[in-house]
Amino acid sequence: MALSWCLCLAIALFSCPGTINALAPENEVTLHPTTWLSENRVTPIHLPKGRARRLYFTLKKKADLLSVTVSPCAVPIEWSLAVRTLKDKPPKKAHWSSKKSMPEVWWRGSGREVRIYTYTGNAVDTYTGPAYAPASIYILRLKSNEQNTQVSAYLHEGPGPSGAFPELPSDPRVHTLGVGMTSVTLNWAPSSSIVVKDGHQPHHEYCVLVNHKHNYRSLCAAREGIRKEIQSVQKRQRRDKQSKEIVWATLKDWWWRHPDTFKDRESSTTDKFEDPGCVCRDVESVCTVSDLLPDTQYYFDVFVVDRVNGTSAAYTGTFARTHEEARPAVTSLREGQVKWVTLSGDASNLQGDKFRFKPRGWQQNGLLTLHTCNGTSKVKVTVSTKGQTLTSQEVGHQLAQIWLHGGPSYLIQLQALASSSIPKGNSGKSKFCLKMQASSAYHRRAVPVFPSTLQIKSFNKLRTCNSVTLAWMGTEERSLYCVYRRQIPLDGKHILTDRCIDPESRPANERVLCKYFQELNPRRAVTTAVIGELESGMLYVFDVYLMRRWGLPIKYHSKTVRTRSEC
Repeated sequence: MALSWCLCLAIALFSCPGTINALAPENEVTLHPTTWLSENRVTPIHLPKGRARRLYFTLKKKADLLSVTVSPCAVPIEWSLAVRTLKDKPPKKAHWSSKKSMPEVWWRGSGREVRIYTYTGNAVDTYTGPAYAPASIYILRLKSNEQNTQVSAYLHEGPGPSGAFPELPSDPRVHTLGVGMTSVTLNWAPSSSIVVKDGHQPHHEYCVLVNHKHNYRSLCAAREGIRKEIQSVQKRQRRDKQSKEIVWATLKDWWWRHPDTFKDRESSTTDKFEDPGCVCRDVESVCTVSDLLPDTQYYFDVFVVDRVNGTSAAYTGTFARTHEEARPAVTSLREGQVKWVTLSGDASNLQGDKFRFKPRGWQQNGLLTLHTCNGTSKVKVTVSTKGQTLTSQEVGHQLAQIWLHGGPSYLIQLQALASSSIPKGNSGKSKFCLKMQASSAYHRRAVPVFPSTLQIKSFNKLRTCNSVTLAWMGTEERSLYCVYRRQIPLDGKHILTDRCIDPESRPANERVLCKYFQELNPRRAVTTAVIGELESGMLYVFDVYLMRRWGLPIKYHSKTVRTRSEC
């Protein structure tokens, strides 16, 4: 029976927690370890989300002033300072249980609690005020409602500054002296904490940080931001399993040859977390941040760091946007205009020349024709529209055609490529000549067909003292072919080798004939012409041009023929 009553009593007590509380006195508190705030020492505190932390301290009898400094890290916190005074001093030997801590003794005694200060935010804040009655205990309450965070607290008794935190000037703003394309120069008012003496290393220094997101209110917040960036990078790396599997075989072979590299990288990552990566670490109140990207906004923060106490103070940060990179001028390319371009092969012209062509009509299509005039030179042609690259190819000694479609206008970029025949020392002095034309008169959805060969054939049996017979390949399209002749000395030293010479630039007396030709069968697309009124025993150079109204004329390879001396 006694065992049954004990069992029923235990069930009642555990099922009704209020019963236990009812048995305890009203001013009884739960027994927990007491955290005391030491004087003249920076105390780090971990704040769990949503849970308040309490720290207690008392003052010396002769202390008439006190100051409490709280430095949050990355998120706003709530902290308050309260004092509990006693009407009567607590006895030295309390009749309560010896397990009670000193704050519990104060709570059990008669007295009142007064809140003397409250703050909410993420900036470093200091309370300074007079001391209360000697028989008082101070309670520092801290709470973070957003997330787990770290906080530092510092207690100082007596008048004057504590000296634990660096002092900021009356104007704590960071100013921008100059902004360039890849650098920004900053300056700020000096801190009175930094005193430079001959032969002595100062305990304080400036630390300048730069990032793309925002300004930081404390050095701890900067470290927390860097830690989150490292974690986000690691998450992306874990998600990218497919790329890891592709490169794993290569990394495995490389790791066996360099086994210490990953260890060094891990240690460097840890160092970067401890050291936020100051771009300037000096005692001078000026800094030039270099190696920045053009046309990019950066945020700059300046901190005064006390290396002895491990504390810091933050200036009011600033931001600046670097200048955009100088862009080459874009030349408008008119309809059907033959444009001669001279490109330089030096390193200063890496972006090349840019042209813009806007086709006529609603179809928004066009044909771009390019031809290099140097025998060994090559030019890289990149065509884009609406920010997307349509094609990128190299143009050599043969005529190139690019079909333009998909946009209202097209950006054409030309960049000279160094030739292998040019010595490396003279590559910077090389010049490349190119002619191009853009036309929207060609409405087919493919580039025009070239002749199968650009060779000109002469028939020796049909050669006479005053005439020669030439033949060349045509196309299945009806086109106009023009033949030009030019007499040269018998030694052949003055043969014209310029492939870019236009028919319009040649003398009118050099043109022999022009004829239309068309053959639907490409294998039989051969046309001939008999060139008469020649002098016997003389040397002639013949050129054939395929004339097109929607592109550059196609010049066949020159043919040198000598008429017979005797017939």
